[in-house]
Amino acid sequence: MIKWVGALIGFFLRGLSGAILGFFAGSVLDGLFGSNNQGARTVFSDFTRQSVSPADFELNLLSLCSIVIKADGQVSQSEMDYVRQYFVSTYGKEKANAIFRTFNEINKKREISAQHICNFLTQRTRYEVRLQLLHFLFGIAQADGRVTNPEINKIREIARYLRVSLSDFESIMAMFIKSADNAYKILEIEKSASNEEVKKAYRTMAKKYHPDRVNTQNEAIKNGAEEKFKQVQLAYETIQKERGIG
Repeated sequence: MIKWVGALIGFFLRGLSGAILGFFAGSVLDGLFGSNNQGARTVFSDFTRQSVSPADFELNLLSLCSIVIKADGQVSQSEMDYVRQYFVSTYGKEKANAIFRTFNEINKKREISAQHICNFLTQRTRYEVRLQLLHFLFGIAQADGRVTNPEINKIREIARYLRVSLSDFESIMAMFIKSADNAYKILEIEKSASNEEVKKAYRTMAKKYHPDRVNTQNEAIKNGAEEKFKQVQLAYETIQKERGIG
């Protein structure tokens, strides 16, 4: 309601530009004083974010794949096959080959910059989509049977450029690199957490990684969301059995 009052006042004071500023300022106030604090963030996102076109997304995704494949200084055939299989299964052989050709032409003309690509995607994709991007990149790294330290470091760098939190990065990494405390890392809690904290963490993570939150037509991202959601459920079930939580 405040945003419309602000727009009206702004219009009388400064015309159309004043109305726009008044609407934006009112939207922020609506978010701050409304029933929840999501309003200001949503309005800000609406003013600053654009959707990325499928063609741009495909080429940027392929660029990130290339960076991860080359991270350990070896171009693994199994990792290459993992990426090619995804593009062929998603777009068909003919279109996949066209995407690869376009990528190769662009790659010859300029060096691939992870920071440049991530800045582009960060401005145009939702946070949930960027989480699934990391999941897909870890899947590539694991395609040859192991995730090396250089690959981890490169994906960590990409995560930083994508503005993904450290806790979210470690949660995704725990789904690919097994350790005794993986279930806790996936839920982003300490092993000393109480049963109630475990339940709360599960609800939070299940909501964060639910496939319905990933609004995209890209199959790799959709599949990643489904896989991560299963991993969150499995982590909770593991802790439930360990602690006897009902």
